[in-house]
Amino acid sequence: MFEEFMGIPAHPLLLHAAVVFVPLLALLTVGYALVAPIRPHTRWVLGLLAVGAPVAALLTKLSGDAFLERMQAANRVTPEFLPKLQAHQDFGDITLYATIGLAVVALALVWFVAPGSAGTSTARRPGRPLTLALQVLSVVAAGVAVYYVFRTGDSGAKAVWEGQ
Repeated sequence: MFEEFMGIPAHPLLLHAAVVFVPLLALLTVGYALVAPIRPHTRWVLGLLAVGAPVAALLTKLSGDAFLERMQAANRVTPEFLPKLQAHQDFGDITLYATIGLAVVALALVWFVAPGSAGTSTARRPGRPLTLALQVLSVVAAGVAVYYVFRTGDSGAKAVWEGQ
């Protein structure tokens, strides 16, 4: 299912969604956490990205797994090259988990740190410690997710350009 799209391997097509959506989620999560005036304008976008970015990362991982299986079945992967692909696959796994963690933090921000307008109820307004904890978590989770997106992409690009 995740192997090809119109005769083209799906992994190179799908990875672009993860490469765009995960850093965008990271940037918007940190912005929402630290810059209060943008919250009313970005709340729904952040919520949608918190759902879309992990889905993009998951589809990218699944298509990469299918692509590797296809290449191995066709005997197109040499034993010397396999460790590079497995390292890339490991980075992809960590990227997926980091993206899910970032999405959880983003959704917690959207839920607990609502935009402060004049008519807003204080029923869901968190205390200062929770807000501060979510701000710190957002910066850390964003940094980890972006780092692993970069490492995954770098290892994949080196594997492609250095050859089998």
